Amino acid sequence: MSTVKKALSVFSGILMLSALLMTSPAAANGYREQGKTVKVAKSNLHVTPPQDWNKLGRRPGKNAETWTLDGEQLNDVTFYGGIAPGKPLVKEHNKKREPLPKMKKDALLIDVPELLEGTYRAYKQIGIFKLASTEPTEFLGLNGVKFTYEYVDADNLTRLGEARAAIVEGELYMVTFDAPRLHYFAKGLDAFHALVETAKLL
Repeated sequence: MSTVKKALSVFSGILMLSALLMTSPAAANGYREQGKTVKVAKSNLHVTPPQDWNKLGRRPGKNAETWTLDGEQLNDVTFYGGIAPGKPLVKEHNKKREPLPKMKKDALLIDVPELLEGTYRAYKQIGIFKLASTEPTEFLGLNGVKFTYEYVDADNLTRLGEARAAIVEGELYMVTFDAPRLHYFAKGLDAFHALVETAKLL
């Protein structure tokens, strides 16, 4: 077989694999249309996106889901809806060998950044995580917390993040925004703020 035919054969194989992945239920992504209120993270948390977003088909946890504007590696908003005491933010890969930090029954708002940090370190396998700021804010019409952070991912790319959270009847509701420090964080921050402002419990 000639080099050209081999190359075409490999290329055709890649196209077929890509098509299968795109049509498989596990890889199927959704679409969140501007102005339409939707329920997120299998909870009573609802948002009304001011612009179109893409919802990733892969869920990080039972009560978590991720949206993106430009692709998961470029920016992502993750919703955590009603994380109950004793539960982790995301699904554990191995409960015995790699346990994740859990939401505490007596958790306070000041404990939330530490919970996210511990989850990122274990779940994303990162070593460098820095909390940049923490301040009180209103979220879901209640007293909440806003915090910013920075971390280096597995690809040695520095990412920035911002989160809003509130504890409602002992359960944690939180929305996070993560993106590469260069360009994409600043590019998507206003869209994140606009989305978070629509969050409510229904």
